[in-house]
Amino acid sequence: MSRQTSLDELWKSAPLTDRVFSSRQLSGLPEAARRYVEHAIVEGTPLASAVRLRMHGEIKLKRWCPFSAEQVISWKRGMIWNAVVRMHAMPIRGGDSFVDGHGAMRWKLFGIVPIINASGLDLDRSAAGRVNIESVWLPSVLCGDEVSWTESGTSSPHARFNAHSETAEIDFLVDEIGRLKSVSMPRWGNPNGSEFRCTNFGGFVEQERRFGGYTIPTRMRVGWYFGSERFESEGEFYRVMIDDAAYR
Repeated sequence: MSRQTSLDELWKSAPLTDRVFSSRQLSGLPEAARRYVEHAIVEGTPLASAVRLRMHGEIKLKRWCPFSAEQVISWKRGMIWNAVVRMHAMPIRGGDSFVDGHGAMRWKLFGIVPIINASGLDLDRSAAGRVNIESVWLPSVLCGDEVSWTESGTSSPHARFNAHSETAEIDFLVDEIGRLKSVSMPRWGNPNGSEFRCTNFGGFVEQERRFGGYTIPTRMRVGWYFGSERFESEGEFYRVMIDDAAYR
């Protein structure tokens, strides 16, 4: 069995770049997409290849449970999310990952007793979708060649990602100055333990903040069945607040 890549290793492996953001790069984008990216990235900001996040919030595991976590998204390789979830005051340690094309979920009670150890093609595909939609925390990738933009209205830019062996169709909703209000996509997954299939997945943005030249969502409500009544009743499972973000 190959050794798992650690969060620190993924972070340190992200390539450094001397490229910086210029609004001139956006000349061919639809107006709504340009407004969003210009709001998200300050002119002259180095175009990062990775972000390291500290966060806390609640995750729904039949009931809402508090968690704290650290995550690295390294665009060329994937992401690692390491967390501690407290269920009935008991710590469950583990996380989700998608590194070099392979997804995994590994969780242990007290950090010792395995309770989930999952991998496979369905998880690979679902985790790739997660990395693509979490580009909202690494807006530099929105300027890249893997993303093409259209729009269905003055507030609704649409991005097609050809990345991580998946084609992702991501819908953004922005306001008049480019602030992100929501993001969604059809994502491969198994909501509530059902059969794997494509289901609309997304999140509402409730707060934002600037870190190192990037303005990103810092408070979100996320889940399945996004855009339907089922989101509120059974789809929402993740409420997250970003405490810090570092870019490289």
